Amino acid sequence: MGSKWKKAKAALGLNLCVYVPRTHEDGESVSSHALTRHSDAGLLNSSRSPAGQYSGTLPVAPATPKSGIKLSKSSSRSSKKICAICLVAMKPGHGHAIFTAECTHSFHFNCIASNVKHGNQVCPVCRAKWNEVPFQVPKDLPDGKTKINPLDWPQDGAWMSVLRRLPRNDTNRQNTSFPPIPEPSVFNDDEALDRQALTANKFPSTRDTGDKISTRPMDIKLYPEVSAVRQSLSQNNFSVLIHLKAPVISSQCNSDRSQCNLPQILQTSRAPVDLVTVLDVSGSMAGTKLALLKRAMGFVIQNLGPSDRLSVIAFSSSARRCFPLCRMTDSGRQQALQAVNSLVSNGGTNIAEGLRKGAKVMEERKEKNPVGSIILLSDGQDTYSMSCKDRAQTRPDYQSLLPFSVRGNNNSGFHIPVHAFGFGTDHDAASMHSIAEASSGTFSFIEAEGVIQDAFAQCIGGLLSVVVQDLRVGIECVHPDIHLGPLKAGSYATQVMDDARTGFINVGDLYADEVRDFLVSINVPVDHASKETTLLKVNGVYRDPVSKETLTLDGIELKIQRPEVVQGQVVSVEVDRQRNRVQAAAAMAEAQIAAERGDLSGAVQILQCFRRVLSETTSALLGDRLCVALDAELKEMEERMANRHTYEVSGRAYVLSGLSSHSWQRATARGDSTDSTSLVHAYQTPSMVDMVSRSQILGRPSSQSPVRPPRSCPVQPQPR
Repeated sequence: MGSKWKKAKAALGLNLCVYVPRTHEDGESVSSHALTRHSDAGLLNSSRSPAGQYSGTLPVAPATPKSGIKLSKSSSRSSKKICAICLVAMKPGHGHAIFTAECTHSFHFNCIASNVKHGNQVCPVCRAKWNEVPFQVPKDLPDGKTKINPLDWPQDGAWMSVLRRLPRNDTNRQNTSFPPIPEPSVFNDDEALDRQALTANKFPSTRDTGDKISTRPMDIKLYPEVSAVRQSLSQNNFSVLIHLKAPVISSQCNSDRSQCNLPQILQTSRAPVDLVTVLDVSGSMAGTKLALLKRAMGFVIQNLGPSDRLSVIAFSSSARRCFPLCRMTDSGRQQALQAVNSLVSNGGTNIAEGLRKGAKVMEERKEKNPVGSIILLSDGQDTYSMSCKDRAQTRPDYQSLLPFSVRGNNNSGFHIPVHAFGFGTDHDAASMHSIAEASSGTFSFIEAEGVIQDAFAQCIGGLLSVVVQDLRVGIECVHPDIHLGPLKAGSYATQVMDDARTGFINVGDLYADEVRDFLVSINVPVDHASKETTLLKVNGVYRDPVSKETLTLDGIELKIQRPEVVQGQVVSVEVDRQRNRVQAAAAMAEAQIAAERGDLSGAVQILQCFRRVLSETTSALLGDRLCVALDAELKEMEERMANRHTYEVSGRAYVLSGLSSHSWQRATARGDSTDSTSLVHAYQTPSMVDMVSRSQILGRPSSQSPVRPPRSCPVQPQPR
């Protein structure tokens, strides 16, 4: 019919397709979301305005969302409303060309063209191999021909988006994990810190609402096992509880009530973070796993502030730094998203090389943010640094996978915790737990693939709220006849001096409103001389990560009454509760050792025996929530040790993640991180709760826009 469509197609030649505006001649031949196709060329979406004019410009960089990611569990993989690469809405008439692939998944043309440029020629969502891929041709083509513009199409200054058909025998490019981009020999190209934000001591993305910012001092409380001991009685193994609570900086909401719904970390001053993510992109990560990992990384990127810096390391058979340490400004986020979404999976699993490169980024950076951490995620076993012979040893040296420079006991003053995430049921839980333990990090078990984003959210919710660094607690015996016994501090380093009169606990970093409980064992001597005996004096020193000031905690003393006769003695519920926690962790560790020996029935018997003991304790009889959660967790471990197959698939990882959580008194994801019966919630801080809620709300099918988790302001810590 003499249509301009036919003229345009003839002018383009074979195997090319571009956006063509709809004209009045074409009638209703193309709908607002119709696909134009020529011969075997790929597919592109054509959009138009209600008046029939072309409404989509040629590729421009997608805008960075201002209010987070908009995702849903049911549509995140295949939705045509959201680009799966940059996670920004795709709407006709908003200045973004849209590419629809042969597999029907749609993306911003600019995003997918960048993906293809880095060697990825399969769908990022479903992993389908494409016969046609998008690419961009310069205005002056290589053969000297100028860019074809036969109609009054919108002019693009330098580029026109087209499709290129791949040769049928080109089967190698989709197997290239890492683009051939040269790395510098020294990773000292980190982006400069935001000095203005550091000077202001305020999170730069916080809107100045005139709210009053208040800071609570750090709390120390001491609880004796009993409040009174008879004068004529001496007692050994007398328990004293040291209860520490980190300060929380809260914003008192003014008339702008909308600020009450912001996550707490966005309302407060906090220390900026340097975060290095070390991500497994081996062949076993192909498909859904890699898509979920990219989505989770998108959530992390969107929730880092302009003063935070992120670097991305990807590893399979080798490792490569895909993104240098850069601030998460609008442009930084966009570049980080493109780097993450250009990843493809293939090859083996070289955890040691990935960690080596992640540590190298941290070691060689020119400048340092106050808080630094590494996140490691893997779904497999290291097949390069640990041989089968090594794994057959009674005690494999898993710590050899971790660079010496980031180990917690290297005495070099350089310490970066590695928070390890075992993804799926095929990862090496023992090695991941050892890596985390040696670096003072936590180990999380992501059993259900769909909760990876929640697990990451919980972790960064803590990292983005560090308020105490290098905390060291000192314990001093006051009465001359009192001596210290064991300091029960889990994985925290302790020291008791030779005279057994002074001891120390190196606590390290604490998140806002985070709690630590340590049990100290002492002897109580006979004391006829006074009505009370002063047992201990506890003090501490730590560094404020924002102001860099060294702060001292005033020492507090613990006294007990010494009457001639004691009547109606009541055991402290606080001490009993924490004693149950410590003993439960010891039972878990003993059961895990038995299970590794192959004695699963013995392991189950250990757990069952302690559950009976637990049920008869003072705090359990009073219905203490911590005891209820401990019992539920022990029962879950029993079920996961029912047989060798169940233990190998999930039991080992579940137990080790629980041990990691108890030994550091910090929340880890294990099994289903949203399971209310697990002890995850016992260690969660308000900032963790906020971030996990944000992740879950953004993942709901009904969410049409980013929603802040509703809560009162300020958040109160959960009852312990």
